[in-house]
Amino acid sequence: MAKIPIDLTKGALKEVEVPKENVIIGIDLGTTNSLVAYMLDGKPTVVTDHVGKNALVPSIIHFESADSVIVGQDAIEKLITDPENTIFSIKRLMGKSYQDVEDYKRFFSYQVIDNEVEDSLVKIRIKDKFYTPIELSAKILEQLKRRIEKTLGAEVNRAVITVPAYFNDAQRQATRDAGKLAGLDVLRIVNEPTAASLAYGIGLDAEDTKTVAVYDLGGGTFDISILKIEHGIFEVLATNGDTFLGGDDFDRAIQEYWIEEHNFDTDNNAALTQELRLAAEAAKKSFTKKATFETTINGIICKMTKVQFERLVESLVQRTLSSCKNALKDAELSIEDIDEVIMVGGSTRMDLVQGTISKFFNKKLNNTLNPDEVVALGAAVQADILAGNNKDILLIDVTPLSLGIETVGGLMDTIIARNTKVPIKAGRQYTTSVDGQKNLKVAVYQGERDLVADNRKLGEFVLRGIPSMAAGIPKIEIHFLLNADGILKVRAKELRSGVEQTVEMRSPYGIS
Repeated sequence: MAKIPIDLTKGALKEVEVPKENVIIGIDLGTTNSLVAYMLDGKPTVVTDHVGKNALVPSIIHFESADSVIVGQDAIEKLITDPENTIFSIKRLMGKSYQDVEDYKRFFSYQVIDNEVEDSLVKIRIKDKFYTPIELSAKILEQLKRRIEKTLGAEVNRAVITVPAYFNDAQRQATRDAGKLAGLDVLRIVNEPTAASLAYGIGLDAEDTKTVAVYDLGGGTFDISILKIEHGIFEVLATNGDTFLGGDDFDRAIQEYWIEEHNFDTDNNAALTQELRLAAEAAKKSFTKKATFETTINGIICKMTKVQFERLVESLVQRTLSSCKNALKDAELSIEDIDEVIMVGGSTRMDLVQGTISKFFNKKLNNTLNPDEVVALGAAVQADILAGNNKDILLIDVTPLSLGIETVGGLMDTIIARNTKVPIKAGRQYTTSVDGQKNLKVAVYQGERDLVADNRKLGEFVLRGIPSMAAGIPKIEIHFLLNADGILKVRAKELRSGVEQTVEMRSPYGIS
């Protein structure tokens, strides 16, 4: 129960300074790096390390033993010295099953395990223990929580965490669960592009009216969002992207080029794989300043020119353009309708990306803020809005993928279409297909294909106790309630008898 101080001499409530404990923090949980930010004197501020220099916490986790874990900068060198027990790019595995990542597992130096249960969460084996991506992400979040608590000198337990706009229900749920495991009450899951717009202060002035494209190319994910911002209302018109396209893939292109050119044998040699991966990343970064790169790996000189690199990755950049076209089409806008293009994510530093996107949108890009920090800064602004310190702003987001149920013949019947504004409640009536049917299975899917087999299953439940009637007589209403975080509740009710059941779609990718 809250205690309210009263000044007994005056019989009035005392003015109380809001304690630091009430701070809501903003977290950008990234594939390559993660950051934490908060509002300091009305300005979003990223929290740096103890020497006040580096705001980025590399999203790398090293297990010295089951009880001793290193996260961040100190874990980087372990990628080469102890690759089997050092985890990187864990965000790419969030909310994924083994089948989703099977083709990529050779690029991970750690063991990604198939536990042979269909549609169950992928697991990672470290020494003799098995971990889910949720548990591993929680370790990064714990590190960020410790960092800000040290800065503020107070405990922090409420947060806003950002996710790629294209994350599905399972991936959002996994992110929320990771926060819970790290001891954080996750008040809101915010789409990264929406956070970026907030960081740029677009829409903070009530007179602002703009249509903004946010191009977000991070370490492991890409998304493009079209936002309409007017009178402090942020409305996401459309979003599109690829949860398996990012800086990692640009690095891999260089890595594979060197493996082929010099016949490196990387099979069962995790240390060499990591050394090549880190060298490839260094090469990519060097091309923002110079035209050639050279290093020695295993006594062999590996070279690359900027021109060669841009030829290798041209197709990856083109893949992002097709997403941009789709987003514009869904928003029913042309390139001329876009007032501003915001660049987010470390991978947008590449000259090829900047040149291609500037040419596509026919505009000068807005990249004045540090692309690595912009999402975390925006998360802090959103946290401040939730704390009630800025009442003039409203965020209206959309669901990135359609939601529906399986009907006769394995068809997907969409109840909430993609790019629908959230929160939303939508429903439809169904009936039974067999005389005397007492139970009805409701299987919920997410995706755009006509057959449920081609979409992602979120879960299922059975509505029991339908009164025995001829087929087609019962009236069963199925309602979807999708909240502001993009997390779904499903309600089924037989209208004649009042039998009903409500289930939150805890996808098979969640934690118990």
